[in-house]
Amino acid sequence: MTFSEENYLKTIYHLTQVLVNEVSTNAIAEKMETKASSVTDMLKKLAEKDLINYKKYQGVSLTEKGKLSAKMIVRKHRLWEVFLVEKLDFSWDEVHDVAEQLEHIKSEKLINKLDDFLGNPTEDPHGDSIPDANGRIIKIEKQLLCDLSASQIGICVGVKDTSSEFLKYLDKQGISLGTNIEIISKEDFDLSLKIKINTQEMTISNKIASNLFVKIE
Repeated sequence: MTFSEENYLKTIYHLTQVLVNEVSTNAIAEKMETKASSVTDMLKKLAEKDLINYKKYQGVSLTEKGKLSAKMIVRKHRLWEVFLVEKLDFSWDEVHDVAEQLEHIKSEKLINKLDDFLGNPTEDPHGDSIPDANGRIIKIEKQLLCDLSASQIGICVGVKDTSSEFLKYLDKQGISLGTNIEIISKEDFDLSLKIKINTQEMTISNKIASNLFVKIE
């Protein structure tokens, strides 16, 4: 596959994780910030390689071959993110763009050795699951912070928004993976939350709480 084909396949895979129905051409175009006509041309190429099921106006789904290929791209991306954070001291808001380039390395031997070198991690620096060499994924039990009630305590296990801006905001607030977050109260008017981290109390918006995954203690 070309870099472009891999990027499309990964995008379709991510969209299948959040959309109930088959992925539409428009959804792919919006996610990749390109024209629907360009998406259609690429979908035909991916269908010819038996990576997707595609019929005009009927949406897109991954074949078994396509699903495994997409998982291997995601695997490489997330392993490189772990490597950049743990071994090269990158911050979690810096690694995505670099991993976007590294994920296209073709050597399966290199990626398997990288996996072993890192101790076979199951999660990346943002709390997302890393597929193993066979495409298996260990599901992480989690829910959004905005769904918790007053007096509940959650451990931060991931982020829904992985943008650099959001991750930098979390750094400023002292929120990272493993942080205990106690809900003190929830505002009925705008659903903002008053929370406590260690001994510090603060108020966060519903938008922030809707992008933080936690596991209940």
